[in-house]
Parts: sequence; C-alpha cells; structure tokens
Amino acid sequence: MHAGCVCVGENETVQDAARTMRELKIGALPICGEDDRLNGIITDRDIVVECVATGGDPATVTAGELAQGQPYTIEARADVNEVLQTMEEHRIHRLPVVDHQRVVGMISEADLARHVSGQRLGQFVEVVSTELTGPPAA
Repeated sequence: MHAGCVCVGENETVQDAARTMRELKIGALPICGEDDRLNGIITDRDIVVECVATGGDPATVTAGELAQGQPYTIEARADVNEVLQTMEEHRIHRLPVVDHQRVVGMISEADLARHVSGQRLGQFVEVVSTELTGPPAA
C-alpha cells in the first residue's frame, strides 16, 4: 500500500488533479469531499477520456464531476487475500484503503507485484484485465 495517500478535493479542477499526479508520479488520486470522506477516484485515463476527449476544459471541470458511482474500498486491517479477492471481483486496478471511513492509502497492481507470488499475480492480472462484460477468467 502507498501510505499517506494524497486526495484531490471534489471541488478542485481536473487540471489541479493532473498536476498533483505529475508531481507525485502517480496515475490516480482519491477524490475526497469537504468532510474528508472518499467520493471517488480520478485516473489519468479519466482525465483524457471523460474530460479532454469530450471537449471539457480541465481548468473548469472539477474532480467531483468525474467521480462515478461508489468506489470500492478495503479496510486497513484486511489481508492480501481480501485485497486480491476485492480487486478481482470488481476487476479494478487500484483500491483505496480506509480506516474509519477515511482514506489512509491506495493499493495498486505495482504494490501487489512486490508482495504476491508470480503465479498468483499472473492470475490476478488476467482476471482484472478481462472486460467486465466478458466472462471471468478461469
């Protein structure tokens, strides 16, 4: 897990989020509300596909406007098997870690690559890389 996760505020612009990602050399940020609660996740892909490609202005579109649905999370006390199960079940590449409903970190595929065996990691990548509309990998 990347501890000490930085959030982008729901009212900050997509451009602000992109700058933070560039500075931190990361591809995703949790979106937090005024109450410091998780409202979603914004990725570099979201910025390109959901803002720039649709004619949105990154200087005026807010991160909160790109937040879609309720994000999946994992409790800080969860073990690696719970993390893998959650990420595979929802076919997600990043998973916010929460403690008392506050974001305390983020788990990425790169984090898993450092802590999961090669065979199990290969299985994970195969599952999360399968389209949600397609059948789950065996």
